[in-house]
Amino acid sequence: MTHAPAAVRALLASVLSVSALLTTAACSVLGNDTAGPAAPASATASSSAATPAAEQSSSATSEPGLSEEQLRAALITETDLGQPWVPTRGVATWRDGLLKSSTKNADCRRLLDVLYTEELFGTPAGPRAVVALDDAYSGAQLRYQVAAYRPADVDRTLKWLGGLPKKCGEFTATAKKDGVQKVEVDALKLPETGDARQALRVTMTGETPDHQLTRLTLDVAVVRVGEDTITLTNGGFGDVASELVQVVVEFGVNRLTEIQKQGRVRV
Repeated sequence: MTHAPAAVRALLASVLSVSALLTTAACSVLGNDTAGPAAPASATASSSAATPAAEQSSSATSEPGLSEEQLRAALITETDLGQPWVPTRGVATWRDGLLKSSTKNADCRRLLDVLYTEELFGTPAGPRAVVALDDAYSGAQLRYQVAAYRPADVDRTLKWLGGLPKKCGEFTATAKKDGVQKVEVDALKLPETGDARQALRVTMTGETPDHQLTRLTLDVAVVRVGEDTITLTNGGFGDVASELVQVVVEFGVNRLTEIQKQGRVRV
């Protein structure tokens, strides 16, 4: 169980210096035992600090699927990622400043809304587990969630996300705090992992009141693994490596798959 976190730390270190990482990532991650330990207390605390209390609720115990404890064990934590990732210190200031924006196009407005609320699918069919981490060096913030949703609902949302680069490739949004923003939406490639997947890169470019250029980059990835769905966002100012999302998603799918197998064995 100790090999997987070390592999992820090595891969993420490579992200900082090597842009073409995916082939190495696939070989390294798939070759390791991915049934990681239960999330440490810091991950649970991060969850509570970064998400509403309603996210901790679950459906009736008769609902099939993984338990809350198993979902917590499927999370990616700061132990896996290593430095510079630490438990979140709170919601990033750019979330209210930039993502709380409006635009005329309904699909583009919906995209901004779900990025702000971090609610792509509504209430899950069972428990959910969430962790939020901060990059202590760059100020980027990563949010990782595992929850059970109806596969048909997830696949419908994935189809909608897949059409956004065409519907909302470039548009203008008005942020309440930071004014007019130029928004670009591009498809983000993910490894062929899980049962269904989709990812986007959203960039918002504007100016501060004193005319300093700002550029927020936010990657969002969703992967369905059977009845469970991984949702990951990573964003911040400056350089945001898309390879990080790709590596973390692949590692996370392997960890979740192992936990799903363990759950079925116990039934």
